[in-house]
Amino acid sequence: MTHVQKSLLYDFLKTASDSFYSISSPAFPREKPNLLDDEEQKIEQGALSIAQNAQQQEKMQPEPNENRSVEEKLLSIAQKIDSCSRCRLCKTRNKTVLGEGVKNPLVLVVGEGPGAEEDATGRPFVGAAGQLLDKMLGAIGLSRSKNCYISNIVKCRPPQNRTPFLDEAEACRSFLDAQIAILKPKAILAAGSTALKNLLKTSNGVVKLHGQILSLNGIPLLATYHPSALLRFPENKRTAWEDLKIFREKLREIEPQYENAEA
Repeated sequence: MTHVQKSLLYDFLKTASDSFYSISSPAFPREKPNLLDDEEQKIEQGALSIAQNAQQQEKMQPEPNENRSVEEKLLSIAQKIDSCSRCRLCKTRNKTVLGEGVKNPLVLVVGEGPGAEEDATGRPFVGAAGQLLDKMLGAIGLSRSKNCYISNIVKCRPPQNRTPFLDEAEACRSFLDAQIAILKPKAILAAGSTALKNLLKTSNGVVKLHGQILSLNGIPLLATYHPSALLRFPENKRTAWEDLKIFREKLREIEPQYENAEA
């Protein structure tokens, strides 16, 4: 049928319908649609089908970053963090702090957030608390140069080193989740209550849950006191050491020879 024939038929049916309703028929649009010849309609439908198939094929293609290295994926996250303005911390930061360590870590260490020295250098745990953390890790055969990766709940320094607000932690969570997915750590050490509460979405802090083997999406997790807290309250160092020994035993189950592996 040609478009002329279709147009005549359309006018006839609309006039009959208008007469039935005594007003403009609700069954027909106010403006006459574009009526094509049958052959033109087939061509248009074919083009639409091709376009839809192309879109479907595009969706089925693997993401271009699937074949990227761990370093490239982490660099991509770092670039996104550098340009991030999801929360108020972006307004006061000097440098963002993605993290630091090996790219196939046995352990992911998660702290609270950057301090003044971290904000200045762009590296995690480099101040006095960082030095203590390195000693704590070294005591159980771990280090950021051999088998650990160190990161934080938030990637920008909270003013005056205050505890990150909940919305700030939530704004940063996707970056940390992406790091975990890329790095695939075999265990996680949560340093302090802020890390513990945000990782596990719990209201319980280190005082209640320290020294226990917990789980984050199937990854064994242990929480202990943050090094900064141990510097302020050194009487808790003994408890932290007991926590670390429990963590060491779990790591030996996961990777029995990890302490003897070379950097």
